Amino acid sequence: MDSEYVIIAGLGNPGRQYEGTRHNVGFAVIDELAEQAGLTRPTLSGKSMLAKGSFEGRKVILMKPLTYMNLSGEAVAEVVRFYKADPASSLIVISDDVNLPEGKLRLRDKGSAGGHNGLKNIIAHLGTDSFVRVRVGVGGKPDPDGDLAAHVLGHFSGESRQVMEKAEKRAADAVRCILTDGFAAAQNRFNG
Repeated sequence: MDSEYVIIAGLGNPGRQYEGTRHNVGFAVIDELAEQAGLTRPTLSGKSMLAKGSFEGRKVILMKPLTYMNLSGEAVAEVVRFYKADPASSLIVISDDVNLPEGKLRLRDKGSAGGHNGLKNIIAHLGTDSFVRVRVGVGGKPDPDGDLAAHVLGHFSGESRQVMEKAEKRAADAVRCILTDGFAAAQNRFNG
C-alpha cells in the first residue's frame, strides 16, 4: 500500500431501517475503526460519508457508500479516482458474506465477487478485481428455499448478535494488521 491515503470502504445500506442487518456489517466495521482511530464523525462527500485522519501511522479515509449495496461501485470509484488511488495498493473493502459461517473472516487481495452484488459493482466500476477485501461471514440462507434478500436484510438476534460484535472487532483488527504488517501477515493471521 503506497498511495498517500488508504481508502477503507465498508459496504452497507444507508438508513435507520438497515442498521444492524447482515448486509450492513461493513458499516459496523467502519464505525468500529472510526472509534478506535478517534476519528470525528463522517461528513457527506459526493456519494459517501467520509472520515479522514491518521491511523496506525497511515493516512486513511474511512468511507460508507450511500448508493445502497448494489451500486457501491459508484461511490467507491468516485473516491478512488478523486484521490488518484491505485485500488491494488490503496483500497480495502469490507463486506458481508453469506457463504461463510457467522463470524468467520476471509481476506483476499483479488478475485471474483463471489456472488456479492456490492463487490460485483465495485469490480465493474473500477475495471479491476485487484483490491483487498475483508469478508465477514453472516451465515447462509436459513433454508434452501429461503429468500436471500430477506436474509441479508434481516437483523441479528441473541447469540448471533454477540458473535457478530466479536467478528466486527476482529475485522477491524484485520484492517489494522493490513495497515501495520501488510496483507500477507493479516491473511495468515485472520483467515479461517
